[in-house]
Amino acid sequence: MTDYATLIGIVIGVSLLGLVVAALLAMWVLRRDRGSEAMQKISSAIRQGAEAFLRRQNRTIAVLAVVVAGLIFVGYGVLRNHRDFDPVGSSLEMAMWITISFLFGAACSMFAGYVGMWISIRSNSRTAHAALSSINKALRIALRGGAVSGLLVVAMSLLGVAGLYALVNAFGSINEPGDIPLLIVGYGFGASFVALFAQLGGGIYTKAADVGADLVGKVEAGIPEDDPRNPAVIADLVGDNVGDCAGRGADLFESTAAENIGAMILGASLALAADRAGLGFSAGIVGVMMFPLVARAFGIIASIVGILYVHMDKEEKIDPMTALNRGYYVAVALAMAAFAGVTYWLLNSEEAPDAWWHFFLCGIIGVATSVAFVYITQYYTEHKYRPVKSIAEASQTGPATNIISGISVGLECVAIPVVVMAGALLGSYFLGKAAFPAEAGVNAGLFGTAVATMGMLATAAFILAMDTFGPITDNAGGIVEMSQQPEEVRRKTDRLDAVGNTTKALTKGYAIGSAALAAFLLFQAYMEEVLNYSGGEGTIFPVDLAKPVVFVGALVGAGLVFLFSSWAIRAVGRAAQAVIAEVRRQYAHLPRENEMIQFPADFEPEYGTIVDIVTRSALRRMVAPGLLAVLGPIGLGLLFKWLFVTDTDPLISAEAVAAMLMVGTIAGILVALFFNNGGGAWDNAKKYIEAGAFGGKFLTAADGSTIKNPTHGAAVVGDTVGDPFKDTAGPSLHVLIKLLSTITLVMAPLFL
Repeated sequence: MTDYATLIGIVIGVSLLGLVVAALLAMWVLRRDRGSEAMQKISSAIRQGAEAFLRRQNRTIAVLAVVVAGLIFVGYGVLRNHRDFDPVGSSLEMAMWITISFLFGAACSMFAGYVGMWISIRSNSRTAHAALSSINKALRIALRGGAVSGLLVVAMSLLGVAGLYALVNAFGSINEPGDIPLLIVGYGFGASFVALFAQLGGGIYTKAADVGADLVGKVEAGIPEDDPRNPAVIADLVGDNVGDCAGRGADLFESTAAENIGAMILGASLALAADRAGLGFSAGIVGVMMFPLVARAFGIIASIVGILYVHMDKEEKIDPMTALNRGYYVAVALAMAAFAGVTYWLLNSEEAPDAWWHFFLCGIIGVATSVAFVYITQYYTEHKYRPVKSIAEASQTGPATNIISGISVGLECVAIPVVVMAGALLGSYFLGKAAFPAEAGVNAGLFGTAVATMGMLATAAFILAMDTFGPITDNAGGIVEMSQQPEEVRRKTDRLDAVGNTTKALTKGYAIGSAALAAFLLFQAYMEEVLNYSGGEGTIFPVDLAKPVVFVGALVGAGLVFLFSSWAIRAVGRAAQAVIAEVRRQYAHLPRENEMIQFPADFEPEYGTIVDIVTRSALRRMVAPGLLAVLGPIGLGLLFKWLFVTDTDPLISAEAVAAMLMVGTIAGILVALFFNNGGGAWDNAKKYIEAGAFGGKFLTAADGSTIKNPTHGAAVVGDTVGDPFKDTAGPSLHVLIKLLSTITLVMAPLFL
């Protein structure tokens, strides 16, 4: 039997190593040259806008989190009666641990998101300056700046779960070690709570600024992207950081936190079922339960090596994406080697000697699923392939046909990922189930799906580093453009920016794929938790959609996804209207020729006005969809408990919530795929035309004058429709489907 102290020591030690490496990388980045005075001035404006927004956003989230924490404590400690099957001896102690874990998860998520953005907004000018001499230097600064966020998020998420586990184990009056995850589920809920508002607020901010900058700047004024004469350009660059850095960081933080806890619950269930069947694991119950944390720890080490490996030897000949891919392949290979060792160590059973390699293959399925999602996303969002080319071609006949074609592509791109997810879930389930005889087969199958999810997230730190690389290079390109650097420097940052756009699109595909597998994991953890609290050990908790109450719960789950998406997109639209009105006001007095604005040499845009408008709009409009996502499941569960729970059907409310969770998850995954890939295809159709396809951005009139290309104008309209799809509603749905799971995990005892 493996010693508990050894396991918890490995997890905490590697987590601290990840934080130390993140600090060293941050110091390395901060020692690079900040660039010219003009570069520093632009970077400073971006930094001030981003930090001001995030401070105000975090204050708003903190107030909401304290209110929710109070409600959790009252619900568990005052309104709910203690039950014999509770993991601790009193309702007040249970309330205390769950509330503490919720607040700790929320605080860690906010801190990780803030520090990740803090370093990214200090990496942009350094990346821009490095591009003056070498694209390799710029690549390394941008990736290492992103790696600070990636390592910090994953290491803090792991450290938080392990630390809470050790704390409850040392001071809690628990009945069994397997009960500890039930007391720290609040950590995942707290992380999800912050992630939802961070993703919503950042997404509304970045896309309102982007839509305003594109529609007025490109279409009406005819000026290029990141042109310093565009009043919305600073807000657009700020939005890249608060949306893609802070927002995505919080998203992956809650992913890893929630999945660790969910996998621990399923691991404890499997270990107990195996013991009852006389098929105990060599590592014992604690070893199986700690497996997700130990596997994640070795994934951090693999990601560190992969990040440090990235470089470009022959920088003019090698695509920067090739360098990133090489680093990723190194990280994956090391993570899988470590995964094999950890499964053999902790999931070995003398009575079932083949179990460990069955679970290892489940992890391989997870990795293969992540790779499949990356290639599917590439096919639907890169200009080399049919979907994007078809949208660009449709732009020749106007915005309407562009939008029709884009919607068609978005709907089409749902089909193949569904097949991949189905294959991953079925493959990992039956592989896990085959690892043990029938007595523990179902539990082993469910744990197999959890192991597949862990395999998919084994290199989460590297993936987040690549995601944050995107906004850093985007900002660097904007700084080079606004500080009027030579064209050859802009070509270098354009190469990096193109790679950054690709990595952002690919990580969205990775995020929705991992969210899909994680949602099934967390759904099973909810079912297991209901059984634990109701005393139904070893039985099956059925969800019968033929019951009217349960069917209504399912219907509410699907409706919640669409209403949430509507409110998120509407928030972007209304904020963008305010931005467009302000930019037009600043342009109103300028002369025009051939419908193109003629800028005087002394024109000075009012950047701060736009930043303030977008900040206020994003903070105000993120609250309603966020509260809908949080209060909807809780309200449904409590209302149905009050209306329908009887002595003959005591689990009907929990069953209705399970149906809401199940169907809401399915709808959320499919709608998020539509939003992400449809929006990405619209964006790259515009870029394809800007690169010269179908006439490019401008045409030459018969008299020799330059006029705007209507095909490009139609593509910009399509892109602005897709912007809130791919950067606000889609990423927010990733968080929503996991938030539904973590809310129900925390609130399950209140529905019984």
